[in-house]
Amino acid sequence: MSSNTPRQPVRDLRFFLTVPHACSYLQGREATTLFLDPQEAPGQGVYDALALLGFRRSGRHLYRPHCEGCSACISVRIPVDDFIASRNQRKVAARNADLTLRTRPATFDPEHYSLYARYIRARHADGDMFPPSHEQYRTFLTLNQPYARLLEFRLDERLVAVTAFDQLEHGLSAIYTFFDPDDAMARRSLGTFAVLSLIERARELTMPHVYLGYWIRESRKMNYKQAFRPLEMLDGSHWRRLLPV
Repeated sequence: MSSNTPRQPVRDLRFFLTVPHACSYLQGREATTLFLDPQEAPGQGVYDALALLGFRRSGRHLYRPHCEGCSACISVRIPVDDFIASRNQRKVAARNADLTLRTRPATFDPEHYSLYARYIRARHADGDMFPPSHEQYRTFLTLNQPYARLLEFRLDERLVAVTAFDQLEHGLSAIYTFFDPDDAMARRSLGTFAVLSLIERARELTMPHVYLGYWIRESRKMNYKQAFRPLEMLDGSHWRRLLPV
């Protein structure tokens, strides 16, 4: 499968639309989401095809924005072979050289959940993921599929961050990262280091892309994605290089 030109899945699939709801990123806007039939297991082949069409995964659901009159959400990915770390990104990598990384299946782990709950309470108490719960965590970040992975970051034996990602045919897809909210850990820029780690893993696996999900120009929460250059965007029919702003 080409990783530059989206193609339709090889068989008919059913999709549904949510009712309009408050947009999580743009104040005062309403959002609508297109999602794959929940009865359809998100198997590797279907997921690979839909990812090229801008779909993302949350738990066992594959979805993408489908908002009338709005196209603010832009699917973006990093072309691994062309990526060159900035000076700041090289500093972040050096700052975290003492961490140990390990990949695990996307199964529930009490240690992971404890860190996730601390992170949500400290960083996202005003968001739609607050308050955290075991059920919320399981439905969001665990999945019994071979492509679903968790990447642990440890300082000695201490768990300091976890990145949920999917290993697709044409790249790695970053799902979510949570980390120790302590001030000392904040100086490590663990979110940036998580993306750098996925880029390095994709290189090791000779995979061409790391998918970062959706980028919204007007959203400050999304600004970090612009720091990874070059960046490619899906313009509806083709992935093309995003020009610097």
